[in-house]
Amino acid sequence: MSDDGNESRDSKNTETEEKSSPTSPSHAVESKIDVLLKPAGDAPIMKKKKWAVDRNKRIGWVGEFIKKYLKLTAQDSVFLYVNQSFAPTPDTEIGSVFDCFGSDGKLVLHYCKTQAWG
Repeated sequence: MSDDGNESRDSKNTETEEKSSPTSPSHAVESKIDVLLKPAGDAPIMKKKKWAVDRNKRIGWVGEFIKKYLKLTAQDSVFLYVNQSFAPTPDTEIGSVFDCFGSDGKLVLHYCKTQAWG
């Protein structure tokens, strides 16, 4: 019988912990990075240039996002560059790139349809 009481107390503790977990807007903002997308070469210009992207998203995800936003075909390529100099690998996390190359609280990525730098 005491085991049943412990289970109900454990479930109440779990519910309390879930309710008290940080869900404030400031916590959500910290997990996102401001990414500024700039066109290069023959790439179409995006109407919205600044996006809040989860830190754990990968560079490849950003490339696919750009393709969908610009309504490019599956055969079209999108190349992403950091600091107009090198292309990070598609499996690199945005958070890692931001930590190394971000400035002024944002990460600037240049995109184009053909290889431009590096």
